[in-house]
Amino acid sequence: MALFNILGGMEGVSFLDLFSGTGRVGIEALKRGAFPVVMVEAVKDRAREIQRAMPGGPGDGLTGNVVLSLELRRALAWLVKRGYLFDVVFADPPYNQGWGGELLHVKALTKILKREGVLVVEHASRESLDVLSPWTVTDVRSYGETALTFLKNAQPGEALS
Repeated sequence: MALFNILGGMEGVSFLDLFSGTGRVGIEALKRGAFPVVMVEAVKDRAREIQRAMPGGPGDGLTGNVVLSLELRRALAWLVKRGYLFDVVFADPPYNQGWGGELLHVKALTKILKREGVLVVEHASRESLDVLSPWTVTDVRSYGETALTFLKNAQPGEALS
């Protein structure tokens, strides 16, 4: 996967997979040594399938790997409340449904990303992201109809570690 070739080693990296779908990306992060890995998929049947497919099971939901079947904002609030912080947040929202303009407005994303962490958004190449403060684009890679946009929090808050 191009994503992991760009990110490099995953050993011990905390990884959040938003809009998990089949869980393919989060499971690959697990296989490459990321821990903990949290996957968020709002569709309950898909979330159950991801749980069944996770190597070693979904963990304890407090300190280990977990699959959340919640809407994005509720899942982020759940993670913030429990003190989760991530090195990598990967988001693959449904294409052409307005998430390009909405996702970076979700403030809780800045609360769960570590100070040196990276937010990676997969989106349609034709769909632009509404990049606003505190986000700054560090890289964009296009692969035909798909693009990966890498972002950092340009003004990390004191709550981030």
